[in-house]
Amino acid sequence: MTVTHPDEHPRITVGELQAAEPDAFSTTFGDVEIVDGLVVQLTAQSEAHSRVVRRLAAALDDARDPADPCLRVGCDVAVRFADADDHRADHRLNVRYPDIFVRDCEPYDINTVRDHLALVVEVVSKSTVDSDTGEKHKLYARAGIPAYLIVHFDKSWETIDRIEEYRLDWSGLRYMPHSVHRTALVLDTPVTLAVTFDALHRP
Repeated sequence: MTVTHPDEHPRITVGELQAAEPDAFSTTFGDVEIVDGLVVQLTAQSEAHSRVVRRLAAALDDARDPADPCLRVGCDVAVRFADADDHRADHRLNVRYPDIFVRDCEPYDINTVRDHLALVVEVVSKSTVDSDTGEKHKLYARAGIPAYLIVHFDKSWETIDRIEEYRLDWSGLRYMPHSVHRTALVLDTPVTLAVTFDALHRP
């Protein structure tokens, strides 16, 4: 991988991704996502954001059915999505790091893991609200991920206001609203879960 000066808006090709060590990009650029080949540096998240991600991931993990162990919960793990339709090699690659995902127990592969996701969760922050509610909403649906949760904070950015739950519609390419959770998250797929907002964000 060629290291580009940050002011030059570095780009990465599919070939560079596949040739690099797993942690090469984070070592070089810090916390990033790759959007149509462009390296996008991520803003450090708040303590409240980190706490909600950690506790919700633990709740999902604890809710797995012991009789059906073939579910795994991941946080901030790389997922490669469909390449952009562009003739330029350095304008195609799309790699995201969802806050939380639930997947089956097939061996992890950055190139194929998107086909094994049952649920993706994004916890909104000031810097990601547009991406989480717009761009990623479309991206995850087009990847065929059955369920998507968006966790919204109130104006203080410390307390959960609501969690929006989306499910794929008949086309399998678009999300439709399924439920808005106001005081507790209650799920029936891919795990059976009931957890209060207080349990997720208490200090």
